[in-house]
Amino acid sequence: MDDEKLASEEARRSVQHQSVKAQVEDEVNSEIADRASQSPPAGESRRIDQVAGEFRSRAVDEVVETEREVGRSRGLARISQVVDYIFYVIYALLLMRFLLALLAAKSSAGFVQFIVAVTNPFYAPFKGIVSSPTVEGGHTLMMPLMIALIAYILLHLAINGLLRMFAHRKTAI
Repeated sequence: MDDEKLASEEARRSVQHQSVKAQVEDEVNSEIADRASQSPPAGESRRIDQVAGEFRSRAVDEVVETEREVGRSRGLARISQVVDYIFYVIYALLLMRFLLALLAAKSSAGFVQFIVAVTNPFYAPFKGIVSSPTVEGGHTLMMPLMIALIAYILLHLAINGLLRMFAHRKTAI
């Protein structure tokens, strides 16, 4: 019998608890609704406007800064494309000179003279660094030309690395 009495008492308390809980929720919700319908005090309204202005200002500044970053990155990307193009032309010309020397092309031919004349400014700093082995038949392995190609590749990579650093530099938060 005591078990039935305890169970009924527990059920009554549970119902009472749910009733009190619902009543408190209703009071809290009505108080929240009343406060939301009232205008905030003058000082609080000013503070809300000030905070909203600060957020708006930060958002605008962030957008402007992002636009600057994007513009700078675009400009540096364009410069990088031009640098790539220039170096690819230099590589092609130097490789053409290398192949012509390797195939023992006649130095009196107009095309060979043109390639030699165009590549001389790029080849001259490396001329004489090491000897160029020659085999019978006039075939020459121009080692200084290979060194020049490697040096220009390294220079190209360094320039592109610097441009990439400037394009992707991070700003402090």
